[in-house]
Amino acid sequence: MVTAECRNRNNYLLTLATLSVLVSGLAGCQAQRRKSDAELGLNPQQIAGRKVYDNYCDRCHEPYSSSGKQGPPLKGVYSKPYLPLSGLPANDERIGEIVRYGRSKMPGFGQALSNQQIQDLLVYMHTL
Repeated sequence: MVTAECRNRNNYLLTLATLSVLVSGLAGCQAQRRKSDAELGLNPQQIAGRKVYDNYCDRCHEPYSSSGKQGPPLKGVYSKPYLPLSGLPANDERIGEIVRYGRSKMPGFGQALSNQQIQDLLVYMHTL
């Protein structure tokens, strides 16, 4: 026969075990605080580009991580000579075309963004 005292002790141990698992899981979580423009050392054009990125790109592309969302991550997009998925050159001309006209599953934003906004975006993307 299980006494109330044993039942309470078992519930207490179960609660401790559950909390331990939750804390362990959170310790492995690598969520990073979003850095401010000043912390990143962004100039005014890069700040404007970051705003464009936040409004149009961030929902599908991770800016400061190598893990992706729906689209590929854009961290280090200019660090290699070619884009990983398309094999196109990783330069302002090609990336600007992709932003304007879209590619594969990505819609084009040429109707939504001005040429200046696209230039600002490209300048910001060089900081990723």
